[in-house]
Amino acid sequence: MGNAVRVMVVEDNEDLRLAVSVELASAGFEVDAVGDLAAAHAALGAGGHSCVVFDRMLPDGDSIGYVHRRRQEGWSVPVLFLTARDSVEDRVAGFTHGGDDYLVKPFSVAELAARVRVLCRRAGLGRPSVLRLADLEVDCARREVRRAGVLLTLSGKEFAVLEFLMTRAEQVVGRAELIEHCWDAENDPMANVVEAVVKRLRGKLRGPELIHTVRGRGYRLATAG
Repeated sequence: MGNAVRVMVVEDNEDLRLAVSVELASAGFEVDAVGDLAAAHAALGAGGHSCVVFDRMLPDGDSIGYVHRRRQEGWSVPVLFLTARDSVEDRVAGFTHGGDDYLVKPFSVAELAARVRVLCRRAGLGRPSVLRLADLEVDCARREVRRAGVLLTLSGKEFAVLEFLMTRAEQVVGRAELIEHCWDAENDPMANVVEAVVKRLRGKLRGPELIHTVRGRGYRLATAG
């Protein structure tokens, strides 16, 4: 990673914010660190960030709501949530509302840096500029998806799953492959999290159906089941 890769840390605990910032800087990232959502929103307006690390509970609100609103506006920067909440429901909610990764406190700052590195790498993948299947178009460089010419709003995780399925169009992709390419190996998601992302994708892509379930094997992106 070079210094051009910018990461934002949004954490109200000053000691933790400093520890995370130091670890990320030592890993080669350029780090912007703020303590609340208002400051984060102002800084993100300038653009250029490859990943944002959000503490869930901040002085001016739950960051999951902020990320959800930004996803609806088309914002696609990868997001990692930090939280003390470790229930399955909380994890699913984090992914459902636009998170790409979820790390429960207490955590290793070295592990956090590794996960941020993976998210940044995915955001900058040098795939073919545009992938197409029927009337579906995925612009990998701009991270934009269109169906029948209509721009769709996807979360970073939804985009990652769709992009990988597009690179394997007409082939069956197993759950393990999706996890390997779209989640961290250290953060194996539960089956319902993978299914939740695919379900949301299907809803946003609308008909005719393109993502088909191959019972017992996985998913296939194709014009016919």
